[in-house]
Amino acid sequence: MVVAGKVFRLREPLSLQTLAAKLRAFRKEEAFDQEPYHFRLITEVRDLALGEDTLRGVFSQDFLNYVLHHGEKIPTPRTVDSTFAFTQHGDRVFLTVLEKKRLANNIANQLSEILFITPGYIVEVRITPDALKGYHEGNPEDTKIIFFDDIDIPNVEKLSLYGAGLANTQLYTEYLTHGNIWYLVATSKNYGTIVGITRNGVVTIFSKVEKSDYLNFVEAEVFPLIA
Repeated sequence: MVVAGKVFRLREPLSLQTLAAKLRAFRKEEAFDQEPYHFRLITEVRDLALGEDTLRGVFSQDFLNYVLHHGEKIPTPRTVDSTFAFTQHGDRVFLTVLEKKRLANNIANQLSEILFITPGYIVEVRITPDALKGYHEGNPEDTKIIFFDDIDIPNVEKLSLYGAGLANTQLYTEYLTHGNIWYLVATSKNYGTIVGITRNGVVTIFSKVEKSDYLNFVEAEVFPLIA
């Protein structure tokens, strides 16, 4: 099963103990009253576990979907539970949210509001093109896909390469003169998992892994790449 997530950073680091205290107290309810339907839509933080350098938990939120039944739109609530982790890494605190990009961004903004009253204090990370280049060239035979952006060729927005041994191709060398590596898919030399990484911290593991394995991988191999 593919496990997707995104890494963020706190602009103003807080201790993990402070983060835990603020998150543990958070619960929000909204009433939905539309005859004959009455729901309580709940957003809350659950299952917090504080370790030596990591605070892990679940961000749980209810969404309202509408199902068409014989011409009538019937509101149907559903709950989405999203695993997250705050990690102390040197003098910085990173947040990893195990969801696809759009929902991960939404959760990061909500956590910013809980912790700092306003969005904008949990922001995207940046991985430099040279860092991704180094990750690829450290294990070039196991890189399968590379996308380049910031292309200087008129009317060309992105370039891509697919296949084995990409570091040894003339096109790879040529593309580096025209743009920067934005995204790559490679097999981790240390973990043996197939992973996709973008410069703004989107990390997708295509191998079958548990959520805890995903978080361990991100902490070990992605955090050191972040500028």
